[in-house]
Amino acid sequence: MYRRTILCFRGQDTLNAFQRGMCCLMRRYVSVRSEHDIKNFIIDNTEIVSAQSLTPEISLRLFTPTCRFWTERPESWPFPDPYWAIYWPGGQALARYLLNNPEVSGGRKVLDLGCGCGASAIAAKLTGASRVVANDTDPNNIIGSKPDDWDLILLGDMFYDEDLADHLHKWLQTCITTHGTQVLIGDPGRAQFEGHDIRKLLHKLACFELPDSVKDENYGLTNSTVWCYNYKPDL
Repeated sequence: MYRRTILCFRGQDTLNAFQRGMCCLMRRYVSVRSEHDIKNFIIDNTEIVSAQSLTPEISLRLFTPTCRFWTERPESWPFPDPYWAIYWPGGQALARYLLNNPEVSGGRKVLDLGCGCGASAIAAKLTGASRVVANDTDPNNIIGSKPDDWDLILLGDMFYDEDLADHLHKWLQTCITTHGTQVLIGDPGRAQFEGHDIRKLLHKLACFELPDSVKDENYGLTNSTVWCYNYKPDL
């Protein structure tokens, strides 16, 4: 099953835009429900969270231990896997880094690839990006397609699968070669990431200690790092 969320933020309320995107996403899979019903379902089964993350200034609607589906069997959830309802540690580090360094995304065209809950995209918009697109799993397969002229690509928690990492590596090199795109990667040190060839081409920009609740939810991972991709194309 595909999950797809593409949000273009051009001055509108980013949080409301993200909620509208979630409703459109869910409607693809449950056509018998109205957008109103789906929105109410999400509201009833998620919680607005701002604390207990690296970015308390951003409020997100997420799964938490107090939510009904936190402990229920996955098949009882009526929609595709709700990765969008979890604030993953790599995305937290990216969002925190942008908020701390607004010049990184200010005035730039930004793609948040594999956006999940969209926090990095929201952080980019809050820090003055001229255009932000938040893209999650997409049937049009943006990875491998001819790249647009992005100034900055953000990837949080995207190196969890070796095949995906290989495809990302090749596509990012194309983006850099074609448009001189800057690439920032957020990852808490997963084995698939640490052992991949791309790791040799990265420069550490920042490292953040994760809040205790995030550590507990991510099998004891304690830190999350932002890396800059330093691929130099042959001229």
